[in-house]
Amino acid sequence: MEMTSLQIVALYSGINLIILPILMFRVGQVRIATKTSLGNGEDFSLLARVRAHANFTETTPFALIGLLLMSQMSGTPAWLLHALGGGFTFGRMAHAHGMAQDKALGKGRTIGAALSLLTFLVMGGYLLYRAFTG
Repeated sequence: MEMTSLQIVALYSGINLIILPILMFRVGQVRIATKTSLGNGEDFSLLARVRAHANFTETTPFALIGLLLMSQMSGTPAWLLHALGGGFTFGRMAHAHGMAQDKALGKGRTIGAALSLLTFLVMGGYLLYRAFTG
């Protein structure tokens, strides 16, 4: 079964909507353990989890909006939507995993940030190109 462009966007939106509460839960675990209601209480583990969650929420809406806009432009190949949606999603998971490592120095953090940046640049370039060329 071949997926429509909108189904491809729904796939990556769904996956990212499941990742979000996982990151929220990981923050809550440390908040409860350290009895920290607001901020990070100078706990590095909590700070790393808060930043992984915040970084996810700061970037994911833009990626999904870009993917949605691309999907609605006729002629956008399905492989490109999958490459960008999958690359971004994998990047966010790698970033969160890297942030969970000792002192947030996991390689996944760098890989995830680079993949996210790359997907944004490709999406932005594609959207600008299509906006001016139809």
